[in-house]
Parts: sequence; structure tokens; C-alpha cells
Amino acid sequence: MRVVSPKLVAAILAASLMTAVPAAAQDFDAASGGSTVRARGAAASADSVSAVAAVEGLHAALARGDSAAMLELLAPDVIILESGDMERRDAYRGHHLPADIEFARAVPGTHTLASVVVQGDVAWVSSTSVTQGKFKDRAINSAGAELIVLSRRDAKSPWQVRAIHWSSRRRAP
Repeated sequence: MRVVSPKLVAAILAASLMTAVPAAAQDFDAASGGSTVRARGAAASADSVSAVAAVEGLHAALARGDSAAMLELLAPDVIILESGDMERRDAYRGHHLPADIEFARAVPGTHTLASVVVQGDVAWVSSTSVTQGKFKDRAINSAGAELIVLSRRDAKSPWQVRAIHWSSRRRAP
């Protein structure tokens, strides 16, 4: 049984509401704390939900330490921007992925969906996060921002992550 996160439920609710409003009114603040979902029509609603589910899958793979599942979500030509560096898939797999998994497993974080935009077979999902805990005897209290760009071959294909941009800063105590 798959447990659906509150963020995904909010995205599903927001996306389902989009089918009940005219196309001109489909930019709106959802009940999920100001999240914005932009798309067109019923197909776009399902597309928004599935794009968010792909991002949730990426977070879940990191948190459980499943590098194979993580890499399966990444397109062969993915680009990852993190810590002032830029990595392609092979470099990320051998360099930063193990550290990202170690960190994600050690320090709990909370993601808040900020927006989902779907245009045809391209989507981008942005969120913010708060991460607090201890990592390698170091106190962590940070705020983060994430932008994930996804694409697919057609409406029947799964979303693949094409680009990730992660940034973070220390939060005031």
C-alpha cells in the first residue's frame, strides 16, 4: 500500500478543482498554503498530479536510500544544479548522489509545494523546504528551494526529471 503525502493530496485537490473553473481562471491559490497550479483542462489536471507524484517519488527514493529508483527517474541527459556546481547524471551518480542519500536519510525535511506548471509534455514543479536535525555531529537548520523540470515523450509516457536546482541557506535559530 502506498501512503500518499499531504502535499500530494493538496496537489490532487488543487488539480481536480481546476476542471470546474473556466480556462481563464485556472491560475489560483490552492488550499495547500498558497500553492499555485497552472494548467489547462481535465488532462492538465491529471498531468499536474502525475508530475507532482514523480517529484514525490524522487524525494521518497532519496529518503529510503534507493539510488536505483532515484536514477530511474532521472533522464539520461539530466542536469543537477546544487551547491554552486553543475553535474550530469553519471557524475551525479558517482559523486553527489551518495551524499544526498546519506543526508536525506539522516536529517528530516518538510517540503511545501509552491507551484506546478504543465505545458504539453513539459512540467516544472517548485517547492520550499525546512530541514532540521543533526548530520555528522553538526546541527542543521536550513531553508531550501527546489525547482524540478520534467518531460515525457507523450501523454502516456511517465515523467522524467530533466533538471533539478536545489539551493539552501541557514535559518535563524
